[in-house]
Amino acid sequence: MTTLRDWLAPPRPASPEPLTDPRERRLAGLEIAVVLTVTLGLSALRSALSLVQALLAPRPLADQQVTLNAPASTDAWLDLAFQLVRALQLAGWGALGAYLLLRAGFALRRVGLDGRRPWRDAASSAGLAALIGIPGLALYLAGRALGITPEVQPSTLTDVWWRVPMLVVSAAANAWAEEVVMIGYLLTRFRQLGWSENRSALAAGVLRGSYHLYQGVGAFVGNLAMGLVFARYWQRGNRLWPLVGAHLLIDVVAFVGYAVAGPLLGFA
Repeated sequence: MTTLRDWLAPPRPASPEPLTDPRERRLAGLEIAVVLTVTLGLSALRSALSLVQALLAPRPLADQQVTLNAPASTDAWLDLAFQLVRALQLAGWGALGAYLLLRAGFALRRVGLDGRRPWRDAASSAGLAALIGIPGLALYLAGRALGITPEVQPSTLTDVWWRVPMLVVSAAANAWAEEVVMIGYLLTRFRQLGWSENRSALAAGVLRGSYHLYQGVGAFVGNLAMGLVFARYWQRGNRLWPLVGAHLLIDVVAFVGYAVAGPLLGFA
């Protein structure tokens, strides 16, 4: 029987072929830097600056609002186009990570992007979503009570026919981009460079928390924990679909639940 201590212990997976040639190692490091610069690393810098700006604002952080899915135009059709382009960008980030793994000689099944066990992956997604989502909500409420977290509005999109489908698409794009880049791509590359599993998980977790800093300190802590749990889950089994699925479920519940039930409960 696997205990919690066993699960938290550093795993010993079948590692990819390590990079020993100095030139290949330099190129791999440069590739990681470029990927992060054009994707989630840049988002982390922008998010940190947003938090600094919020802290310097005259209003206390607790009195400020952050919107995750906001209208980009007053015209409904143009707004839909903007939302689709944003989702396409996120999908492209994930596709970039997957493509670079393929170029490096990794079949996507090696990082867990295959259809061998859909039902087990779906069950794992639901379990991980509950494990992360429920404490995450509690942490957000605690941050609000302590005044260190702004009010987060998952969606302020107008009530048009495409709102709910678009929120699901946005959730899927977020899940695909973050898990493929932060877990499948980044942790695989770290293994090739000889990083320990704990060091890799911590780096991925801190980066995940950093690009959520615009939501406040509580969001950083919550996403750091999510990053550590997701990294360890993948390191122990090399299954990526459950993480994409769990992230999708968490975001769908937040985005669609807020948009549909928020007005009825007085939250929007």
